[in-house]
Amino acid sequence: MLLKNKTNNNIIVQNVIVANSFFKRLRGLMFTKELSPQSGLYISPCSGIHTYFMNYTIDVLYLDINNTILAIDENMTPGRVGKFRKSSVAVVELTSGKVKETQTKVGQVVEFV
Repeated sequence: MLLKNKTNNNIIVQNVIVANSFFKRLRGLMFTKELSPQSGLYISPCSGIHTYFMNYTIDVLYLDINNTILAIDENMTPGRVGKFRKSSVAVVELTSGKVKETQTKVGQVVEFV
């Protein structure tokens, strides 16, 4: 499954990994060595994340029920806690720089294809 920015028609990533069970959400990207530039982790349900036990920097998209981007955390370094986004129902974790590269912004809509 790929993630596409419906607003600007850019492909954000070609491989979306889904974390929709308790244990998959709990593990997330912890203890992984890297995330492929063409992969992203979709976590649902989710209103906030952390980067404890991670080895690299990530970009994070916070999505509402309609896949509208509510907020973005760019270049989130390991050992941090992201802001809790009450209206967020899911997040997508991406390699650092992916938001800028794909010109992704708050208010845009993404789709999973």
